Amino acid sequence: MANINEKSVLDVLELLLTAEIYNNSGALTEDDLPPRIRKHYWDAKNNNVPRPIKVVDSDIKAILNFDDAHEIMSSLPFVNFDEFGSIFTLTVLDLGTKWFAKKDVKDRINNNPVLAYYYQNYGTFHVDYKEVKSRNPPKESDRAWVEALSKNVATEGGEEGVDMLKLVHVFAPEDVNQKIDDIVLTPEQEAEVEKIVKAIQYRDYLRKIGLREIGKLLFVGPPGTGKTSTARAMSARLGLPFLEVKLSMITSQYLGETSKNIDKVFELAKKMSPCILFIDEFDFVAKTRTSDEHAALKRAVNTLLKCIDDISLVNDGVLLIGATNHPKLLDSAAWRRFDEIVMFPLPDVEMREQIFKMVLEPIDGKFNTEELAAMTENYSGSDLRLVVREAVLNALTEDRTTLTQEDMVRAVRQFEERINLRLNDGQSS
Repeated sequence: MANINEKSVLDVLELLLTAEIYNNSGALTEDDLPPRIRKHYWDAKNNNVPRPIKVVDSDIKAILNFDDAHEIMSSLPFVNFDEFGSIFTLTVLDLGTKWFAKKDVKDRINNNPVLAYYYQNYGTFHVDYKEVKSRNPPKESDRAWVEALSKNVATEGGEEGVDMLKLVHVFAPEDVNQKIDDIVLTPEQEAEVEKIVKAIQYRDYLRKIGLREIGKLLFVGPPGTGKTSTARAMSARLGLPFLEVKLSMITSQYLGETSKNIDKVFELAKKMSPCILFIDEFDFVAKTRTSDEHAALKRAVNTLLKCIDDISLVNDGVLLIGATNHPKLLDSAAWRRFDEIVMFPLPDVEMREQIFKMVLEPIDGKFNTEELAAMTENYSGSDLRLVVREAVLNALTEDRTTLTQEDMVRAVRQFEERINLRLNDGQSS
């Protein structure tokens, strides 16, 4: 059998084995299915993958892009094809799993929790099912899950449910482009991300010992230092839907509506659980509560603080992240609601060099990132990416896709005027 043909056979057989084992084991859930299989069989109405999974010609074409599955599998005596329904089935599961295990399938089994479960419990293949499952993106990572959940909120909640969804931007983890590995973090920031990973992994344990005040983070730092990017990347890292709200967008001209909008946002987060609720511009409402403030604005602030008190990662499955560029506007009552304060300072020279290396890596050219880092003091990570963008666009005007160090230095010089304006504005304000 030629290699390309054997790979095709193994592709189809993996799908058939996955379906058969999933159908027969009540211990397996949607989180055990590899994402491409789970997405294909997802039932949006019930928000699950119903049993039994049937594998027909059209399924194989959609998942594997094969038009001739019947011909591909015709040499295997333990695979039956019912021409009337175009359905593929395994006649003897044991024969199929033994034949499969004799091939070069270590990577396949180590990336498919359903197969890992079977071979750990019933086969001779050495594999750790729990480890394989921990690497498999959960169902909450899929766009199909997020869309179905959003639709259910709108359907079951009627007009109020629709209004809730209008207050936030909802992202599926699989749609987050920038991952944690694409962001240069400080050791302290990395440590906080890993703490949350473990808190989610051990949610049941934390609930059992009564440790519930975990999972409320406040990101503090100047604009462009990665607060929003890191929060979104955590969505991809944790496999949790991302609900983003800017407080300025939910503050109604009718101040009495602002409190209601805040309540709706937090209620939606609980309905979309498990998820991340990211509140940007946190200082917009939760600012120092002085005696001269409008009474309705005070009520909005109190509503926000109460909602924070009433939501929990351990109990509700909602990771709350607030972000502010203006920490001095927050009063002590707001600060106390967060169990972790994560600082996002402007990057130092080492971080700037790392950012340049990362952003320039896919671009043709030879660069002295150490020199560029030294030239860009007081630049944010966002600023550094804008410098690279300017250099690329300048080169494209000359029909060049290869950049030079001179291109980068010129872009830095051009950008300095913008930095100076920002610094002068900050000193005068």
